[in-house]
Amino acid sequence: MEIVLVRVDSRLVHGQIIEAWVPYLKANCICVVNDDVASDFFRETVIRMAVPQGVEVQFYGVSDFATSITENKGSKRKAIVLFASVSDANRAYRNGFKFSVLNLGNVYTESCQRRLSACVQLDEAEVASLKELLRKHVRVELQKVPNEKPVNIPAIDDIMDSL
Repeated sequence: MEIVLVRVDSRLVHGQIIEAWVPYLKANCICVVNDDVASDFFRETVIRMAVPQGVEVQFYGVSDFATSITENKGSKRKAIVLFASVSDANRAYRNGFKFSVLNLGNVYTESCQRRLSACVQLDEAEVASLKELLRKHVRVELQKVPNEKPVNIPAIDDIMDSL
């Protein structure tokens, strides 16, 4: 399996993913990595119904993802990996799922401490996870859709709250 995008998007599978990212990247697989969804048959079913034919959807808990994805390395699929939070992406990284670029699409939190853009709002746990990934030399980019130019986040401490 070739990973073509690692993205944090609180909404997981939605219009931007299906209508913009999947065709742009020619992805034929979406990996939803989220503990709540992976244990909720109803939510899995709703997501499967939203995805067009020809695109496979796989569901994983965060802890199991690194092991499971390694087992799929030989397949010809082009996969988009979706996390609901930066903390989940960081947890997967710590568990062995290594990636060099993390795309932040839409991240919302009730207790926003840092606003990186109109669509990316982080609490303290998310900020700490983002800092940890940056220290591991993961390139972090803000980009909602592929036709937007990605904005690189070189160091979160340099970003003002009022973007």
